[in-house]
Amino acid sequence: MEIGRMGGWMPAGGRRAEGRGFGACLCMLLIAGCASAGMPELADGPPLSIPRDLSRLPDPVPVTEPKSATGNPPSYQVMGRTYHVLDSAAGFEQVGLASWYGRKFHGRRTSSGEPYDMLELTAAHTSLPIPTYVEVTNLDNQRRAIVRVNDRGPFHDDRIIDLSYAAAVKLGFAELGTARVRVLSLEGAPEIYLQLDPVPKLAEADRLREALRELTGKPAQVVRTAEDPAYRVQLGPLDGEQEAKRLQALLTAADYGVPAIHWR
Repeated sequence: MEIGRMGGWMPAGGRRAEGRGFGACLCMLLIAGCASAGMPELADGPPLSIPRDLSRLPDPVPVTEPKSATGNPPSYQVMGRTYHVLDSAAGFEQVGLASWYGRKFHGRRTSSGEPYDMLELTAAHTSLPIPTYVEVTNLDNQRRAIVRVNDRGPFHDDRIIDLSYAAAVKLGFAELGTARVRVLSLEGAPEIYLQLDPVPKLAEADRLREALRELTGKPAQVVRTAEDPAYRVQLGPLDGEQEAKRLQALLTAADYGVPAIHWR
């Protein structure tokens, strides 16, 4: 049985990203039908043919799902270390290093029992319930993506989450191998917003906020984080994804760019 990756893909000109994720199965009762010991090992890395616009892959919509029948024991052990699975992901937030896994594990069963698809927005985590939807923010470039946690890993102290290749592309670190990220749980009924591209000055953000209020009749606010010196205008909360997409099209037609759909 395969416990998980202990090596890692070496990006061209980059550093080795070791221990990037679980990618197959725990050697316990987490999933059935793990890869056979005789299966030849493939080199990890990106897909041989990378789809166009993978960086624009739509985020999955967070929904309330029952815990999977596999992958959620109270605790499990890997390499002599005990990991505890959380009863709930509510309020979960974590900052640390993310990595990704790719073609070596494509098609293999994840801890949820589902096949791993490196071209979907998924992730592996050691302790979050399976499945859990989380928002991952690359703190180096402020790019965000929503991913569905359906696997276990990564089993190295310096990694907090192992993302699919598609998620790494969307977050802008597929070529680097790793990135410093914030992981925020979206458990429950998260509020949905539209977030516009950042602007450098508060006065400009205030004008944009008032213009959006007048155009849409929806509340809007200016947000700023300690990691990002720019100002961002968020429209909402909105009444579900359908309204968010309608207003997204309206703002795009009004030359406000393509605002991102944002849950929190």
